[in-house]
Amino acid sequence: MQNRDRIRLLGASLALGAAGLPRLAQAAAPLKVGFIYVGPVGDAGWSYAHDQARKALQAHFGARISTQFVENVPEGPDAARVLRDLCQQGDGLVYATSFGFMESVLRVARDFPKVKFEHATGYKTAANVGTYDARTYEGAYMAGIIAGGMTKSNVLGVVGSVPIPEVLRNINSYTLGAQSVNPRVKVKVVWVNKWFDPPKETEAATSLVNQGADVLFQNTDSPAVLQTAEKLGKYAFGWDSDMAKFGPKAHLASAIIDWTPIYIFETGKVLDNSWKPAQIWWGVEHGAIDLVSVSSVVPEKIRSRVAQVKAGLKDGSFSIWSGPILGQNGATVLAAGAKADDKFLHGIDFYVKGVEGQVPGK
Repeated sequence: MQNRDRIRLLGASLALGAAGLPRLAQAAAPLKVGFIYVGPVGDAGWSYAHDQARKALQAHFGARISTQFVENVPEGPDAARVLRDLCQQGDGLVYATSFGFMESVLRVARDFPKVKFEHATGYKTAANVGTYDARTYEGAYMAGIIAGGMTKSNVLGVVGSVPIPEVLRNINSYTLGAQSVNPRVKVKVVWVNKWFDPPKETEAATSLVNQGADVLFQNTDSPAVLQTAEKLGKYAFGWDSDMAKFGPKAHLASAIIDWTPIYIFETGKVLDNSWKPAQIWWGVEHGAIDLVSVSSVVPEKIRSRVAQVKAGLKDGSFSIWSGPILGQNGATVLAAGAKADDKFLHGIDFYVKGVEGQVPGK
């Protein structure tokens, strides 16, 4: 056999062998990332903010990931069905974006040990479950500064969603911010016991105005509180996302969450195989919290104070929860010179002095 024939046969053999081997140069399949939302995506609020971050995440990693979401997922047992479905579709990372999904996440995570789960605002972890949160109380405090400077009646109203430490922390921080510029303010709270219920939010906002509140704040997801303030000639804030367009005359500012830094950070760890279950809580310092679209009616002195606080939160020189802080009954909950740690903040189950009414269930 001629050398040229041997070379041809060798080449054919190598080609046949290569045909049966994996294409090593082919790009790895994208990581499938699933999201479940407690409310509709809509165009404002909590679920909208998460979905905006999902889109930013997809843009950041491009073809390395593919994302999907399910909206209007009820908190409770039904969430487990949705989570299980995402896992069965091949999602390798799942973000559950509301507190009430916690037990469902833990249950489904046991059945899908290779899937990574991240649960927003929760406090329980597992071998394949981490938690993440945004320091929303920082935005609430900055909004409170503006509220304290703008009220004429010295009565502020808050539409509360669900009475868990996260929401109580926000109400108290809002109150502390207002008191920092106006010690005379009182804060009234009406609870709707839902995250998203525009009719109930409207009813609660109207009730607060009828009780004398001239500046409204919320821990609910729709723009209904701001729209009610616009209708009744009062002031209010946007929450979770910029809501200025829903009540341009009433809108004082919006306390927003940008989940993008957290989603990029955690997804990147899954992609490079360095992910471990952890509990992260980011705020102004990491670009996760901001106060935006401050109205031109807010006096420069108040705007300047907000800017100072924001700068202090960013560089760590300012602490919102620094003693002395009194509880509603006048007893000290944080001594003079003390600064609350995260354990303290996560366990808040009380109102600070200046908030009227009782914490539900206590």
